[in-house]
Amino acid sequence: MSGLTRFLGDSPLRVFLKLLVVSFLVGIVMSTFGWSPFDILESIRDFFLRMWYMGFATIDRFLGYLLLGAAIVVPAFILLRLFSYRR
Repeated sequence: MSGLTRFLGDSPLRVFLKLLVVSFLVGIVMSTFGWSPFDILESIRDFFLRMWYMGFATIDRFLGYLLLGAAIVVPAFILLRLFSYRR
């Protein structure tokens, strides 16, 4: 078995024919849905951008809740420590 055949997993002609058939079938499916390679790349990019922005919105919401709770908890903690310190 030659190095190229071992690398491809089959003879080069058979690999070429398999890739030709699969490419044709994928082309039919993509044409049916009106997709282009650029649409797929743009969808992947948009997915990661939405995840990025959603992540920051989540952090912003978390920090808002944290500060809102701290506005009550920290003064209450300080008051409780001051009252227990006097004893």
